[in-house]
Amino acid sequence: MQELGAKRSLRVAYSKSTLEIMVPLPEHEKSKDLISDIVKILLKIAEKSYEPFGSTTFKRENIAGIEPDACFYIQNYQRMISRCKLEPNDPPPDLAIETNVTLKTTLDAYVAIAVPELWIYDSKKLRIYLLRDGHYIESDNSPNFLNIPLTQIIAATVE
Repeated sequence: MQELGAKRSLRVAYSKSTLEIMVPLPEHEKSKDLISDIVKILLKIAEKSYEPFGSTTFKRENIAGIEPDACFYIQNYQRMISRCKLEPNDPPPDLAIETNVTLKTTLDAYVAIAVPELWIYDSKKLRIYLLRDGHYIESDNSPNFLNIPLTQIIAATVE
């Protein structure tokens, strides 16, 4: 990532000696923006404060690195308000969003970073993953948005 530089259009994921380099396409960017907007609207309706961190790079040295398409601090938002740079003891984002990705490296990297909730939108479907005992389990619901049928709402809106 250092050699690619900070001002790059490439997205990078690294886990278990596997490096993925991706180039976002317009359909990817549109999906990401729509899903991020839905998250912001739902957080505002629920009167939950949040701190968006976009596609910030999260890493564990020599283990994993990931750049979500979008991410949000919700439970930990107060700790991250006005933060311009991540510190070593900062928590991972409470929610990360990925669109159109391969699952293996991505899931492994997110497990290593310990992101509690991960949404992956691919092939007209939203999958919600929750981190439990060091593994992701697929869920029909988000603990951040109880009783909201996110998988239907987001799939219908994006399509």
